[in-house]
Amino acid sequence: MTAIIDDKSSICIPFILEKLKEHQDANGGPISAPPFFIGLNGVQGVGKTTLVTLLAKTLEESPYSLPVSVLSIDDLYLTHDDQVVLAKSNPLNPLVQHRGEPGTHDLELAATLFTALKSEQPALIPRYDKSQFNGQGDRVDKAKWISVNQEGQPKIKVVIFEGWCVGFQALTDDEVKSKWEESKRLHQADLKFPRTTLWSHRLEDLLFVNCILKGYDVMTNLIDAMIHIDAVDTSYVYKWRLQQEAELREQTGRGMTDEEVVKFVDGYYPAYELFSAKLREGIVKNKGCQLRLVVGDDRKVQDIVI
Repeated sequence: MTAIIDDKSSICIPFILEKLKEHQDANGGPISAPPFFIGLNGVQGVGKTTLVTLLAKTLEESPYSLPVSVLSIDDLYLTHDDQVVLAKSNPLNPLVQHRGEPGTHDLELAATLFTALKSEQPALIPRYDKSQFNGQGDRVDKAKWISVNQEGQPKIKVVIFEGWCVGFQALTDDEVKSKWEESKRLHQADLKFPRTTLWSHRLEDLLFVNCILKGYDVMTNLIDAMIHIDAVDTSYVYKWRLQQEAELREQTGRGMTDEEVVKFVDGYYPAYELFSAKLREGIVKNKGCQLRLVVGDDRKVQDIVI
């Protein structure tokens, strides 16, 4: 099995602890300070789960002893029924025929949830089951959601919001068009690097996703500190996913074929191409509150940018 090397938590945890203390000091201390929102973006397969687990454990244990809620953007996907409606309403747009791209999340649910968490009001953290409907996925029954900030419960003081597109922000239409045209130029020149997929989509489909992404600011604007696990070459995500599925097939006899993996990642890759550059520039309003780790194809950190 391909090992996930944890050379990230020793960098990220001190950074978060420093920014958390600044947040608390500026707001009257740990008890009176409003919840601290941590955004964590990482390309698929880079090892986000390991980092999130260690970060949450550190914050929950002494000497910090903070109530922490971990939320994945995956848990905010549309219900299966709503996803079907979205797909049928946009039959020519391959980017919204399945869950994944911005536009396939429930922004009304997100707004309600993030508003409640920010104001320390009772809330239910949704959960999503990707195995339902033969892998198409669906939200689990509400009775299985996680209750927070209820009577008798400690108020959530740290929210860790993780996901492959957390922190992505919309571009202008002209910026989208420019990236699309550059992708066509690279494709026509038959260049193998950088990998590009935008050329294979209609401009109007990319603009559709970009327009909906504006609504994601209801989450992004609440982020107090951001960790961005980037890659020297974003296309490593294909290699990492191929490795994961090959290991899954070896262990269980089940898993996507290499061709299916490439098609699967192709469904996400346009968002990386469009929105990664803006995230790299920084999306947190307070200077010095975004940490970017750049990893190589072995997933090890090669550069640190604050």
